[in-house]
Amino acid sequence: MTRTRLALAPLAALSAALLLAGCSAGAESGSDAGGGWSGEFEPGMPAPDTPVDDRDLGSDGSAGDEGGPISAPAPGDGRQVITTGWMYVTVEAPLEAAAEAARITERVGGRVDGRTEYAPHNEDAGGAELVLRIPSEVLQPTIDELKALGELEELSLSASDVTREVQDLDARIGALEASLDRLLALLVQADDIEDLITLESVVADRQGQLESLQAQRRSLADRVSLSTLTLTLGSEAVAPPTEPGTFLDGLRQGWDALVTFGSAALVLAGIMLPWLAVLGVIAAIVWVSVRSVRRRRGSRAPSAEDAPAPLP
Repeated sequence: MTRTRLALAPLAALSAALLLAGCSAGAESGSDAGGGWSGEFEPGMPAPDTPVDDRDLGSDGSAGDEGGPISAPAPGDGRQVITTGWMYVTVEAPLEAAAEAARITERVGGRVDGRTEYAPHNEDAGGAELVLRIPSEVLQPTIDELKALGELEELSLSASDVTREVQDLDARIGALEASLDRLLALLVQADDIEDLITLESVVADRQGQLESLQAQRRSLADRVSLSTLTLTLGSEAVAPPTEPGTFLDGLRQGWDALVTFGSAALVLAGIMLPWLAVLGVIAAIVWVSVRSVRRRRGSRAPSAEDAPAPLP
């Protein structure tokens, strides 16, 4: 038994040597072939037909292992807030006030995105509506300047925190940029035509995704940096009614309502007077015609004296 083991020992040693030589040759062959693209993607690289998901990204824009939720910063520390508002101001000359509001907005570094003006009509001095984009850091001082144009009737402001959306977009943009860099490096090294076509298709798809995310990011940045304020300028004739605070205020509003009603009634009477005159003339003609017809019929009717005597 011992002699048999001694005889098999050289054969086992020779087999082990041959196996190690084969593994070394395979490793050298793999390292020589690593200069080009093998048609497979690197570990951690998104697949060609798989969109980048923000759940697979870390807060710094790189691919993470678990990709936990992004923590929002504390209030006042890097927050991204979109502010929108609506404002109504009663002024004596709305068109002149609209021009002044535009100058105030441009002076603080903002712009006018929309402007609608209404010409004066009767007692109304006209009106204007402006869509103002005001830098967020000077929004309140600018509102104070706009208040000084006349009498403030209404003011409404609302804020929306988009910090997480901005962080998510930044992370996805960073991951796509890193992915594009790796794909472009593989594109330079690729020699096979099929590999080139596949890589070009993937690069085009990733480039489209990147441009879309960058456009969303620019839109958010613009809305965060410039608050949107819709300013309506009206005259006293169209000012929103205010609730009376005292008995005298109620008496004054009641008298104004009575005067307004009387003025409207006079206007309506003036409109209807020509029609009433025409209808009166037509009614008089019809009445005279009917009387004439009745008289003619009465004169033609036989009297009792002219009637023939009855036969015996």
